[in-house]
Amino acid sequence: MKSLYYRVFFITAAVIFVSSVLGFLASNMYYHIKLKPYNDAKLVSIAKQMKQFIESEPIQMEDYLQHAAALGYEIYITDGQVDSHFYGRSFRQQDLDKQNIALVLDGGVYHGVEHFPNKPFISGFFENRLSNTVGVPVQSSGKKYALFMRPDVLLQFGELRTFFALVGLLTIIISMLFFLISTRYIVNPITKLTDATKRLAHGNYNLRLNSGRRDEIGQLAEHFMTMSRELERVDMARQQFVSNVSHEIQSPLTSIQGFAKVLSQDDLSKEEREQHASIIEAESRHLSLLSKQLLLLSTLEHGEEALNRTHFSLNSHVRQAVKVLQWQLEEKELFLKLSVPESISIYGDEVLLLQVWTNLLSNAVNHIPVGRRIEIRAEHAHARTSIIISDTGDGIAPEYLPYLFDRFYRVDRARERASGRTGLGLAIVKRIVQLHKGEIEVNSKVGAGTQFTVTLPEM
Repeated sequence: MKSLYYRVFFITAAVIFVSSVLGFLASNMYYHIKLKPYNDAKLVSIAKQMKQFIESEPIQMEDYLQHAAALGYEIYITDGQVDSHFYGRSFRQQDLDKQNIALVLDGGVYHGVEHFPNKPFISGFFENRLSNTVGVPVQSSGKKYALFMRPDVLLQFGELRTFFALVGLLTIIISMLFFLISTRYIVNPITKLTDATKRLAHGNYNLRLNSGRRDEIGQLAEHFMTMSRELERVDMARQQFVSNVSHEIQSPLTSIQGFAKVLSQDDLSKEEREQHASIIEAESRHLSLLSKQLLLLSTLEHGEEALNRTHFSLNSHVRQAVKVLQWQLEEKELFLKLSVPESISIYGDEVLLLQVWTNLLSNAVNHIPVGRRIEIRAEHAHARTSIIISDTGDGIAPEYLPYLFDRFYRVDRARERASGRTGLGLAIVKRIVQLHKGEIEVNSKVGAGTQFTVTLPEM
């Protein structure tokens, strides 16, 4: 029973069995509630017609009852004493009470079919018992008789019952055979998915599954291939990340090692020693910044539990970020326009969001030429706050935009590396915004400037 194929088969067989039992119970209940009184009244009407004929032709009573039995009825006639006769197929159980015989002999009508006990797994229609009959009084040759009769189901419907039983049996067998075949249509794609999962576990991400189906199996195959491609992208990103980290650490370490070795020489001038020492200090700061940002990224990967949310004013928060970069703004003679209404407040981690504004503003300051313009503005609408940081710099080419938020990605690698920047700033910004359930977008046009838009929802 480990195979899904056999599990489906046996579950189907069980469903057919249980459905058949429930169907029989429902049909039997319908017989007891609706059909039994109707059958009783119909049989009483037939019995009264027999009574009329017998009373009108008493001499032919014996022949008439034999012919009636041959036509599909089981008949019992008695005078309540010793004169009793059966016509037709014998009753399975002769359980008629003497009180009921006396009732009919006294002129009453016996409704044994209507009053037959309700039993869940026994249908009164097929119960061949003497108590499951109708009875009427009959006068023949000056003598009183009680006539009890019921239809002979085997004689009347024997061939039909065999026919319907055969139809039902063949229907079940053929259905099971077809289901065994059709189950493979369901199981085979799952088997292929299982094989694909094994290959995926061994690092084979180049998987192709038949996703042409429009049912749940087809959707599962399509989602599986999407997951495979995403895992491949994540694996490549991980490898690239390890490679980038190794490179980012190795480069300054090599510089520090080389210049430290040079410093050990005795014939260096004071100016050369100071120059080499400053390079070692710069590279050390770069390593320190890199380790701090890597640690921050690792912390942010833990999710929302890393956040310390509070309500605070956006205006004062952005002004704090501007103050941090005030000297750089003045040094490059940049014009800054701030349009953040004091009425706007946001709910989030004040320290992390300050890093967002600082990183984005720092990017703008470092990438635009002297004398250009930076604008920070905020808007609140539809329970969302948008913070837009735009500049009038040289812009970014369209082919670079999709990769701006990747770790260690730099548009100008030589200039960025020389500036001591790690290439992790925008990756950190995006992760912080995501933790706040927000979105960040970048739009840029070469020669016209760049605009970053951070949208945060109300919490």
